[in-house]
Amino acid sequence: MRLRKEPDEFHEEEVMLTARVSDALAHPARLKIFRFIFVSNRNRTMICNKDVVAAFDYSQATISQHIKKLAEAGLVQIKKEDKFSYYFVNLGVLAKYIDAVKKFG
Repeated sequence: MRLRKEPDEFHEEEVMLTARVSDALAHPARLKIFRFIFVSNRNRTMICNKDVVAAFDYSQATISQHIKKLAEAGLVQIKKEDKFSYYFVNLGVLAKYIDAVKKFG
C-alpha cells in the first residue's frame, strides 16, 4: 500500500532541523540557558559566558559545553569581540523549528 504525498509533507530538511534542535533543547540545563540568553537578548542585554556562569550553578566548562551544543544546533550565534564571546539567539532557526514542529502533527 502506497501513501499519497500530502501537500504539507514533513520534508527531510525539516526532519533534520527538528531532530537537531530538539536534541539541543532536550537537556534541562540547555533549555534554561537558552531561555536566559533569549530573554536577555529581548531586553537588549549583551550576554557572555561569565554572565551565564553567574546566573546558574554550573561550572564555566559545563556552561561552555552546553552553549556549544546550542550553537551546533544553530540556536545560538557566538560573536567574538576582543577576549569576550557574546551570545545571541538565532531567531531564524527558532522560527523554522517552531514551524516544523507545527507541521509534525
